[in-house]
Amino acid sequence: MDETRIAIGTRIKLAVLCATVFSVFYNVNAWYASTLDYVPSFIFSFEKYMPFMAWTVVPYMTSGALFVAVFFLCNTMQELRTLTKRVLFVSVVAGLFFLIFPLKFSFIKPDSTNTLFNFIFQFIEIVDSPFNEAPSLHIAFAFVFWSVFRNFTPTWRHVSAVWLVLLGLSTLSTYQHHLLDVVTGAILGQLSFIIFPAQRNNFQVRNFHLANYYFLGGWLIVLLSLLVFEFYHASGFILLWPALVLFLMGYTYQKNKVHFLKNNLGTIPWYKKIVYFPYIGVYWLFWKFLRKNKKPIMLIPNLYISSRLDHSEFQNFKGNRNTLVYDLSAELEENKAIIQNCQYHAVPLLDIGAFDTIEIKRIVLEITTHYKELPKDGKILIHCTMGFTRSTFIGILVIKNILSLPLEEALLKIKTTHKDAVIHGYLQDFLKTINI
Repeated sequence: MDETRIAIGTRIKLAVLCATVFSVFYNVNAWYASTLDYVPSFIFSFEKYMPFMAWTVVPYMTSGALFVAVFFLCNTMQELRTLTKRVLFVSVVAGLFFLIFPLKFSFIKPDSTNTLFNFIFQFIEIVDSPFNEAPSLHIAFAFVFWSVFRNFTPTWRHVSAVWLVLLGLSTLSTYQHHLLDVVTGAILGQLSFIIFPAQRNNFQVRNFHLANYYFLGGWLIVLLSLLVFEFYHASGFILLWPALVLFLMGYTYQKNKVHFLKNNLGTIPWYKKIVYFPYIGVYWLFWKFLRKNKKPIMLIPNLYISSRLDHSEFQNFKGNRNTLVYDLSAELEENKAIIQNCQYHAVPLLDIGAFDTIEIKRIVLEITTHYKELPKDGKILIHCTMGFTRSTFIGILVIKNILSLPLEEALLKIKTTHKDAVIHGYLQDFLKTINI
């Protein structure tokens, strides 16, 4: 089948399949919950302040229409298959939770002064269930819808983003769901992206896969924060700080923002140190206690790779004004001794993420040129944070270019010289695509 042309019958069949699975799980579980003598509710104490906004029933009701429309908005068969898997996954997993942990909504809806809105709410009472609360399918489906809508043109992408946010908020403001349902719905939607990625083996979209893990971690910590607040202490809200940082990191990976922390001088502005303190702190601990190659490894004469060096390690390296340092680390500030005593170059790359081919070629060619022009006491140091992946990757390309080696020989030389080298399969595949 032509990937760019999908038969209308195929779209209809998959839409009907997903609608059927959703309907069966939803209605059977709603019936089961209605037969129970007692179905609990889960409400955070501050939710009583949630305002009822009748007009938001409009975006709330569009979820059903979007559920159908999204199958006709996919551009390729691969996108349609992925959408189908995610919708089925969300429907089945949510259905199992509805069965095992039934919950019901407990707030009483005020009457609206608007006749149309009252009519819609009466319709909801007939077709919707007060049970089947957590995780919210409205939220989980909104996440899945966005995976298709984000491919729209900029104007429509922004419009759809705003509408989906309104749809999500409407689950609370129409008194259809509690906050627990919303957060768990977001977790479920995020899980669907991780379990069913759009393009599993495409290096160019690797950052999106990594971003999903950061987003999932953010939602899990939001849930933990709320639970700590409710059952232990108000200090639980401090956990929203690392949650925010995880969301920011997810966005950073999506946009491949390599300069999200450090500037070209290798330093991190004070305000970023405050905002990203949980992230920087964790990376510093990894660097302090988990790195192995604390001594630079010489690949060829006067060319070294390493982790980020501390002050004493740099002194032992004996860098000078003719030492060129290429800092690939995006997470930690550069050692001040290196900035002050060497020719420093900030070329940050995101850890275990996708690399921009043009930028990689530029870095490798620049290092190669400088290497050939080194004075007698000159040397080049390429380092990242831990020294396992990014510096190894660039090191392979540099010695391949300098020595005119086939890729296999360059890889062998690195593995022989650097016993802790980490060359993931996806990086080896990417290396084969780079011609310098």
